[in-house]
Amino acid sequence: MLSGFAICPGLFYATPAADGILSRVRIPGGIISSQQCRAIADIADQYGGGYVDVTNRANLQVREIRTEINAEVLKHLQDMGLGSGNSVVDQIRNIMTSPTAGIDPQELIDTRPFVQGWDDYIAAHPALSELSAKFSVCFDGGGIIRVGDRLNDIAFAAVLVDGNVYFRLYLSVGEKGQPPSDTGILLPPEECLPVLAALADVYLAHSHTTSRRRLRFLELLNTLGCENYLQEVEQRLPFSLLCSEIKKDLTLQPLQKKGEKFSTLVQREGKYQHIGIHPQRQQGLFYIGVVLPLGRLESRQMRGLADLAAKYGSGNLRLTPWQNLLLTDIPWQWVADVQSEIAFLGLDSSATNIKSALVACSGRKGCAASATDTKSHALALAEYLETRMILDCPVNIHFSGCEKSCAQHSKSDITLLGVSIEAENETVERYHVYVGDSKQKFGRELYQYVTFAELPALIERMLYVYKIQRLNSDESFGEFANRYALTQLQQLFNIIPKSFVNNKIPDFLEKLGI
Repeated sequence: MLSGFAICPGLFYATPAADGILSRVRIPGGIISSQQCRAIADIADQYGGGYVDVTNRANLQVREIRTEINAEVLKHLQDMGLGSGNSVVDQIRNIMTSPTAGIDPQELIDTRPFVQGWDDYIAAHPALSELSAKFSVCFDGGGIIRVGDRLNDIAFAAVLVDGNVYFRLYLSVGEKGQPPSDTGILLPPEECLPVLAALADVYLAHSHTTSRRRLRFLELLNTLGCENYLQEVEQRLPFSLLCSEIKKDLTLQPLQKKGEKFSTLVQREGKYQHIGIHPQRQQGLFYIGVVLPLGRLESRQMRGLADLAAKYGSGNLRLTPWQNLLLTDIPWQWVADVQSEIAFLGLDSSATNIKSALVACSGRKGCAASATDTKSHALALAEYLETRMILDCPVNIHFSGCEKSCAQHSKSDITLLGVSIEAENETVERYHVYVGDSKQKFGRELYQYVTFAELPALIERMLYVYKIQRLNSDESFGEFANRYALTQLQQLFNIIPKSFVNNKIPDFLEKLGI
């Protein structure tokens, strides 16, 4: 039985939302079978809005549920391997890993067994239901597609030392919203799960409180101090975290400075390199990264992708923390056919698609906290930009309806933060525009109170200037913006003549009812 503390939605813990009941299905590591896809599509049609959303932890959400899903249906889904085998712990946050685990040509170690091992441990230990609703774990195998920009309480990052694979331990400590920091501890693979269990055990021993909100892992770690916390962890282990001379030697090697953030390991890696056609480590096999507009899949599209995975691949799909998905294990001779069928479903697999890095929360239609209709605005912006320009690399544009930033916790190239103001006795939607990376949560504030009517032309000018002013094709929009003071950026974006915006904009806005 769960305590009165707040929990996150799960398959067995549906949560009210502005657009109906929300049910979230945990997909450990993001790997889901064709059969499971079809079952969830059926649930979305029978109980929900006829679509599913992929989240930034590679979960699946069914929204707009009007009638409670009955116990027999939930048991059927559980028997299919959906949700936790133990419903008491079903609300625990999804375990994150690279969507290319086991198929990445450059990965140091396949992290899928670690994901499965921790998921099995959670199911076997119902006391873990008392973990914070935000308690989060990540395993990074050190391949091409990294997950270091995702926020997690605990992260294990594979590194190669003297020809052997170890995991570097990172913990969430310091300021809220920062990636986990390096503890300086290296672990052989077989010690990761025992250490993780001990980390959770120490948390449970200290996190009881009389308030309705359980302490977050970061808050507890900051209160106790990282060294003290790790000492208690070590007392619960049959080995020392620094038990031998070889470990002491390894931690002194120049892998990374202690205390640096996990994201520094992957800052040069492209977040969206998984989109498109890519060779797997298995010879002759390829995976295709599919763009999901704002992470949403209609039920018919989900069934269609499940059929493609069963017909051409191994029968599995992989959800990504960037709210896209992969079709894997496709022989080269079928790649073109699969691409054609993806297009027939109304989807795309091109990294130059503006939607490949476009992110939005559920918005005012799905969340009472949102100030703006983020999803509709994001799709309208994409529709406008698609007719006006071609990007040669993804630009991460993030629509957030409020300060909580639920859809994307990491920094983006451009953040559009929804705000509302009272004007002439009515509430009017506006956006604050942030760019680049800084110590601020959303980046540097470039413009305030921009109407959506003004937004498409503004973003078009910003992207146009970026394309002609960047140092090279490898420079991201965020890196480009960081080279300039805010006043310089404003000058750059404002020198584009009004004639640059053609007479299509009034027609475009009229179609949207703006």
